[in-house]
Amino acid sequence: QVQLVESGGGLVQPGESLRLSCAASGSIFSADVMGWYRQAPEKERELVALITHGGITNYKNSVKGRFTISRDYARNAVNLQMINLQPEDTAVYYCKGKWGTRELWGQGTLVTVSS
Repeated sequence: QVQLVESGGGLVQPGESLRLSCAASGSIFSADVMGWYRQAPEKERELVALITHGGITNYKNSVKGRFTISRDYARNAVNLQMINLQPEDTAVYYCKGKWGTRELWGQGTLVTVSS
């Protein structure tokens, strides 16, 4: 059973950077899609970025140019590099993997952007 564990969240000031990591207990290489989602207080969970098995990436418009999703096969992880963070990026960030019809979520990591 694959498990996903996120890390790297924290409190930063506007304009600063963070790198989130999603470590998988199983192989991420075989995943069809790996993605990062976020859920702000009193808001719906939304897709932030995804990367397919073939390496195609897709981003939420508001994070394009600031966030970068990547796979680290050596560490069996999917990372989300975030620069120029803004208060509206504050949310719990979740990692999700999809293997065929099976989907798996991590437990989330909190990112707070505040001065």
